[in-house]
Amino acid sequence: MTVSSATPRTDSCDVLVIGGGPAGSTAAALLARRGHRVTLLEKAHHPRFHIGESLLPANMPLLEQLGVADEVARLGMEKWGIEFVSPWHEQRTTLEFGQSWDKNLDMAYQVRRSDFDHVLIRKAASDGAQVVEGCQVRDVAFKADDSGAVVTAQNEDGSTVRYDARMVVDASGRDTFLANKLGAKRKNKAHNSSALYGHFENAERLPGKLEGNITIFWFAHGWFWFIPLSDGATSVGAVCWPYYLKTRPKGRSLNDFFHDTIALCPALQERLKNARLLADVEATGNYSYTTTHAQGPNYLLLGDAFAFIDPVFSSGVFLAMNSAFVGADLVEARLSNPAAVRAASKRFDHVMLKGPREFSWFIYRVTNPTMRDLFMAPRNVLRVREALLSLFAGDIFGKTPIWPSIFVFKTIYRVSSLFNARRTLDAIRRRRENIRDIDAPTASHDAGAAARLTA
Repeated sequence: MTVSSATPRTDSCDVLVIGGGPAGSTAAALLARRGHRVTLLEKAHHPRFHIGESLLPANMPLLEQLGVADEVARLGMEKWGIEFVSPWHEQRTTLEFGQSWDKNLDMAYQVRRSDFDHVLIRKAASDGAQVVEGCQVRDVAFKADDSGAVVTAQNEDGSTVRYDARMVVDASGRDTFLANKLGAKRKNKAHNSSALYGHFENAERLPGKLEGNITIFWFAHGWFWFIPLSDGATSVGAVCWPYYLKTRPKGRSLNDFFHDTIALCPALQERLKNARLLADVEATGNYSYTTTHAQGPNYLLLGDAFAFIDPVFSSGVFLAMNSAFVGADLVEARLSNPAAVRAASKRFDHVMLKGPREFSWFIYRVTNPTMRDLFMAPRNVLRVREALLSLFAGDIFGKTPIWPSIFVFKTIYRVSSLFNARRTLDAIRRRRENIRDIDAPTASHDAGAAARLTA
């Protein structure tokens, strides 16, 4: 691409949003509605591929407030619950969101993210935001007096444009633009995962109403997701420990290696016995991270631009959109109501930290044998199952009184771990081995790790 030598034009806005995913488009729509001059810059063109197709029931009220619920319903596959399949257990377990504490949060949707994200960015434009696609942010220079920033971006034709903005909202997702610029991004040392994923046609789904349910399959090196979509495709992904990707034989294609990986999970392989891969498999490595802070005097980090955690509970889109709602309140306060800034800032930080923290406690333990046992045989003593399903539904920011029961569940987990002390200590050792950074595992390490994981 040839960079133009012409003097860049400079535009102005109240809010410059980086990224047109769920967080950025939602924030842009909400702020434009409130009368602010909002410019959203998206480096790609919608619709564009993105992984992460599963929504949570707690997304539904947000979609209603945004005014896109009917559109999402037309493109989505109804999702009423979660199926867990474990090679260490004879039974399969299905949990339905209708069994959660708040019976109104009983369903969500599986969506093609290309279509879903397109709906959201069009909503931002229709609500008054200036949406510029094919425009990538190259630099953000904050003003010394904290009055805003000058954002430099580049269009596809090579031309450069600058925006004088009072506030910058970073919703750049896993690009983590501002976190990288500020040196605030930190690898999540407590959870180190990689993923392989692709879309299949003719995958075998659950019958009837359960057809759209997500299925989680555990296997020796991690877990798989199985997400049915309304157009007949099914998203399948393997989330595995970093060492596993390094076991791919030299010259073995990623597609073939993905099929090799699926073969390690007979229950999933059976569901895919008549299926065909629709496009080449993609891979991503070591993707869990967090950021030291989510806001400054003239900027916010939303969604994945702040933190990314393992997708096992499908929390990504919900946390992104929810962060946009509380982020919009904080931007509104900074621009128009200084007296409200302190309370809005406190609320924003609380929400940004709470979401990843509450989900991560379970994510860090999801491959632990004690946790698997509890998931595969859930009981509702002291409303534990209802509370757990509420958390899986994303009902963690409201007034639903789930936390005493969540504490009971964690206590049951810890007591069960103590009663199986030898197994627990072995699991802790295996996890420490699995999440560590490695350059190149030896064949003996791979064989030994696989043997221990299947024990």
